[in-house]
Amino acid sequence: MPILQQEPDLYPEDLLSSDAVAERDWYVIYTLSRREKDLMRRLRSLKISHYGPMVERRTKSPSGRVRTSYVPLFAGYLFVCGSEEDRYETVSTGCISQCIPVSDAVELVRDLRQIRVLEEHGADLQQELRPRVGQLARIVRGPLADRHLMGTISEVNSQHRLTIMVNFLQQGASVVVDETDIELL
Repeated sequence: MPILQQEPDLYPEDLLSSDAVAERDWYVIYTLSRREKDLMRRLRSLKISHYGPMVERRTKSPSGRVRTSYVPLFAGYLFVCGSEEDRYETVSTGCISQCIPVSDAVELVRDLRQIRVLEEHGADLQQELRPRVGQLARIVRGPLADRHLMGTISEVNSQHRLTIMVNFLQQGASVVVDETDIELL
């Protein structure tokens, strides 16, 4: 049983599906320690567009009970899309440490869309703090074939992992893929 139920990590639900979203202003918000969920709740109540990918983590207590929690994929970071007024309202929440404007919103939105696809697919996402060394590849077969996912393929512990980078953060997320489902570029 989860400690807390999973909350929405994207507001509005169609934020990343619109083509015009890449033409809007984007900000990367660096939150105060462990305040990502609090900030997302506040932004939802203010109706400010945001995305903060969350992943499920299962841990075992000392008594042997399995606990499920939902934690940020990129600890301390949240992506906000909106006007200068929305940025001001976000800063005014008291949950942030730094607000960084994004210069290339098209690239950021492309990267976030790929992360969202993996998250919606239910893939076991793992945070990658450093860019992985490997060859550029894309998924051409399997359940994710029609989603145009591209990233770096590397072998870790006898598994092939596709790493999708959020270039603005120089961090990414990786997922295990079958080597027959990828095509090297």
